[in-house]
Amino acid sequence: MPSTEIRRAIPADAETVVTMLQELAGYQDQLAYVTASAEDWRGFLGRSEVIVLIAEVDGAVAGYVSSLRRPYLWVGGDQLALDDLYVREQFRDAGVGRALMIELARHALPDRLTIGWGLRLENEAGYRFYQRLGATLNTKTAASWSPDVYEKLVGD
Repeated sequence: MPSTEIRRAIPADAETVVTMLQELAGYQDQLAYVTASAEDWRGFLGRSEVIVLIAEVDGAVAGYVSSLRRPYLWVGGDQLALDDLYVREQFRDAGVGRALMIELARHALPDRLTIGWGLRLENEAGYRFYQRLGATLNTKTAASWSPDVYEKLVGD
């Protein structure tokens, strides 16, 4: 049985994280939107509020989960905002995603932080995965407002 180890990423892992981020974005047909560099990620991984966990199966990098501890204004405390959960194709259906989520929960538990994330409506496998973990799934539309758009309004 393969051995899965999960560890917190450090700045030296920046290239590995960027590579997996690009793999995920490519899989989602979103690669054009990834502009963060390895240098950016070295900075992110040095920040205490950025929690990135890397899973290795028998020494091979299998996936990651990235999150950000931030204020949760409605409840008067913090939350852990999950950004990405990614498992490389050859390691899927082997418990790696579950192991990453459980390890992320270990980071959130001491402060009893709610973990929140977004999920694409068409990601049916993701819905099933998160439901098996016991997550509550609420339909919500995510919006974004890019500086290229809002700067025109600010300049008026």
